[in-house]
Amino acid sequence: MIQSIFHVNINVSDFERSLAFYQMLGFRVVNDLGTGSSPQLDAGLQIPNGQARAALLMLGDNPHATRIDLIEWKQPKTDGTPYPHLAHAGIARIALKTKNLMQEYEDLKAKGVTFLSPPQETILGGGMTRFVCFHDPDGTVLELIEF
Repeated sequence: MIQSIFHVNINVSDFERSLAFYQMLGFRVVNDLGTGSSPQLDAGLQIPNGQARAALLMLGDNPHATRIDLIEWKQPKTDGTPYPHLAHAGIARIALKTKNLMQEYEDLKAKGVTFLSPPQETILGGGMTRFVCFHDPDGTVLELIEF
C-alpha cells in the first residue's frame, strides 16, 4: 500500500545557487548526497553513466515531512527549460503551506523574489484561501498557500 509522498525531485542547473535559494525559503539539508553515480541509479532512472550533485531538503522537524530532492545533473548536464505556462501535463507547481502568507510575501519580495502576481484570495473548500506564485532560479513554479 502506498503510504505518502516521500520527495519531489527538482532538477537544477546550478546546485549551489538553488540550494541557497531553497535555504532562503526555510528548507534545510537533511541528507547531503554529494556528487556521484551508481549502476543502480543508471538502471533505475535510465540515465546511462549518470553523475549528479544532490541533497534532500526538508521544512520543519517532522521526520515524515515530504522532502525536496534537489539535483544538478553533471553527466548528462541538466538541460531544457521549464514549462512556458502552468496549463501543461505533468507537475505544474509545488505549493508550500504557510501560516502568514502576507509576511512571507513581503519578506521574499524584499530579498528580490519576483512574483507572478500580488497575493490572491479565493474560496476553496468553503473557506478563504490566499496564494501567490513565484519561480525558483531555474524557473520551477513555487506557490505559497494559506488556508
